[in-house]
Amino acid sequence: MIIGSIPEDINIDKRVAITPEILKKYKSLGLEVYLTKNYATHLGILDKEYEEEGATLFENEDDVLSKSDAILQMSILNDANLKKLSSNQILIGVLNPYVNEKKLKNLKEQNINCFSLELLPRITRAQSMDILSSQANLAGYKAVVDSFAAFQKAIPMMMTAAGTISAAKVLVVGAGVAGLQAIATAKRMGAIVFATDVRMASKEQVESLGGKFLIVDGAENLETEGGYAKEASVEFKKKQEELLKETLKKIDIVICTALIPGKKAPLIIKKDMIDVMQNGSVIYDLAAIQGGNSELTKVNEIIESNGVRIMGDANILNKLPVSSSNLYAKNIFNFISNLFSKEEKKFKINLDDEIIEKTMVK
Repeated sequence: MIIGSIPEDINIDKRVAITPEILKKYKSLGLEVYLTKNYATHLGILDKEYEEEGATLFENEDDVLSKSDAILQMSILNDANLKKLSSNQILIGVLNPYVNEKKLKNLKEQNINCFSLELLPRITRAQSMDILSSQANLAGYKAVVDSFAAFQKAIPMMMTAAGTISAAKVLVVGAGVAGLQAIATAKRMGAIVFATDVRMASKEQVESLGGKFLIVDGAENLETEGGYAKEASVEFKKKQEELLKETLKKIDIVICTALIPGKKAPLIIKKDMIDVMQNGSVIYDLAAIQGGNSELTKVNEIIESNGVRIMGDANILNKLPVSSSNLYAKNIFNFISNLFSKEEKKFKINLDDEIIEKTMVK
């Protein structure tokens, strides 16, 4: 059986689905690996590194797409390449079925089996495949680094003969994987860290990292069975707004990470809240591509309002493409290992397996 991968549009996403380190593991499963030439040269990975591990490289993307039994990508292929797929092929990646519903329906009608890895169930057996966690971890770290770089003051408290510099105060909105990494990173760099989340279960995790959890009066636990945040009530949002507006008066840096799978990002930081923040403060919005947690966020732009800088990249992981590719490649290998039958030497779509059943786009 053959797995293949072609580069993404690197103006949108620089990550790759297969690294040389992981390629040798595919070979050990008995799989052939087809790639295009210059597959990862933009990451400093040369073709010869793939060839040394046993990959077959083609000049033309069409050869990879037509000859592979399974196509491994970061995101869904463009329309032109989707038309090149044929019956019984497998497409695996972060396919975003909520946005690409029509495209995926067409692929299903063509008998192409699609697996979207962001749909993985949150069970112990799927942890090594959890692309949302591995990528969000890096995103939370990088958001802190970038926002600290934009902040024009020192982060840790410093005591000098000339006087004392106070530690920066950071608020992390959303204490999921990205938020918890943001808390840990900010704390390690000497900031005083506060955090808020609609899930009460996050309180213990925030405090274990040295953060101070902001509790909304009368808060309820807004958590789905899968461990994700769900939509808050109007009453909760009003109380949260009042607490945040008061808190933001003393906050230097805000890291926004709140997302609801398959929906527009919740609007949490409104303009009137930004207006009370100190001149020189920074907001980094990791939810920018899904509408943003901040009312003033614009994708790939730095907005200034009342002396506050609001930042949000379409894909912050394009700034860490090597690290994020390494983790993603391991996630997708673990998924393939579960999908591939070593005994029968073929891909086996066993819908009794919760991992396969939940990730298959129906």
